[in-house]
Amino acid sequence: MFQQPIATGSGLADERFVLRPLRASDAGLIGMYTADRRVAAGTRSIPHPLPPGATEAFIARALAPDSDEDVWVLDGTAQGDPEVLGVVSLTRMDRNQSEIKFWIAPAFWNAGYASEAVAALVAANPHDARTLFAEVFQDNPGSARVLTNTGFEYLGDAEAYSVARGAVVPTWTYLRKMG
Repeated sequence: MFQQPIATGSGLADERFVLRPLRASDAGLIGMYTADRRVAAGTRSIPHPLPPGATEAFIARALAPDSDEDVWVLDGTAQGDPEVLGVVSLTRMDRNQSEIKFWIAPAFWNAGYASEAVAALVAANPHDARTLFAEVFQDNPGSARVLTNTGFEYLGDAEAYSVARGAVVPTWTYLRKMG
């Protein structure tokens, strides 16, 4: 698999970060951020505590030629910020659909990074998807706002298992029809 960096469009995102493909050298910062319970608990798949090798295994799976998930890093080095501010990904689904997922390092929460990254990924639509799906835990209204701010519409309530929480957690599901 070969991914190109995604142009983040005009405006603030161009000035604050670049969405670039994940690389093995990102393991240190990704591991540090995802070891934070607040980040892990906001996802379905990140365990807490983060076991040794989990980050490297995630990167290896994402970079494997047969991976169905494309992962981009929000790279803030152009503005003197860390090389990893967060991660956004698309997972291929059937019928020309994809699921978008994202997390931002806690030091950069509530600063618009997630909204800008999701908007850039939606605009680029690298999977050429007809529909994008997303879900967020109901105790994370900030991530729900990211989705509604980028044109996603509420679809309904559901539940998903969170590895970090060791429990099934209520979710809100969203979709965005692509032009």
